[in-house]
Amino acid sequence: MTSLMAETKVGAPLGAPVYELNRVSKTYAHNLVVALKEVDLTLRKGSFTSVIGSSGCGKSTLLKIMAGLIPPTKGRVVLQDKPVTGPRRDIGMMFQQATLFPWKTAIENIVLPIEIRDGKPAAKAAMAKAHELMEIVGLKGFEHVYPNELSGGMAQRTSICRMLITEPAVLLLDEPFSALDELSRDMMNMELQRICREQDATAFLVTHSIQEAVILSDEIVVMKPRPGRVSEIVKVDLPRPRTLEMMTTPEFGEIVEYIRTQLDKGEDM
Repeated sequence: MTSLMAETKVGAPLGAPVYELNRVSKTYAHNLVVALKEVDLTLRKGSFTSVIGSSGCGKSTLLKIMAGLIPPTKGRVVLQDKPVTGPRRDIGMMFQQATLFPWKTAIENIVLPIEIRDGKPAAKAAMAKAHELMEIVGLKGFEHVYPNELSGGMAQRTSICRMLITEPAVLLLDEPFSALDELSRDMMNMELQRICREQDATAFLVTHSIQEAVILSDEIVVMKPRPGRVSEIVKVDLPRPRTLEMMTTPEFGEIVEYIRTQLDKGEDM
């Protein structure tokens, strides 16, 4: 580890372990491809963790295993002391596209998970919470607007509300702002940071952007190429709340350069 990382001060202590992965591996039987190999990972309450690596290093496979969408070939995945064996109510997931139903209004899309899970009376009872979430993300007044009338950023904010309405223990984020322009992406990252802090959320982000990982994260998981393995977990010792202005500081640039160097080393392996 370089002197930069060795000298990094320990930040504020994080909460108790929420999500734990122990020696998780995944081999796809149809083509014998080893996507992941013995991944160990712990997410703590209120933490923001990003995973970064080259294409094909197993980031998306790791996220799907954490979400309970596919099983690991080997290893153990535990959320709040219970094994993850399939999709669960306490796991929130957000994808690259907003995937809102065009025939439902913004607020109807937000309460949809409640309606599917518990029925229309429960969804109606959740409307007050949905209004509260929409105000938090700056969408007050757009409750009855349809998705085709929302900008890309507004649609993703609606998706954030839909993810939070079920009060999940962990938020799994699959490059949620990659389709946005750079300015909108920066703004949404700051919005995501604020929401996570206000909700004391535990978040795990898949990204290809080193800058995005650094500005958002407490820890960054650097992955080696296939078979996907954890090369290093880098702690990001920047004060919170983070600001876009921090991206121009020498401290930010040093962390970005260090992670880029580690990724370059991985490519040579």
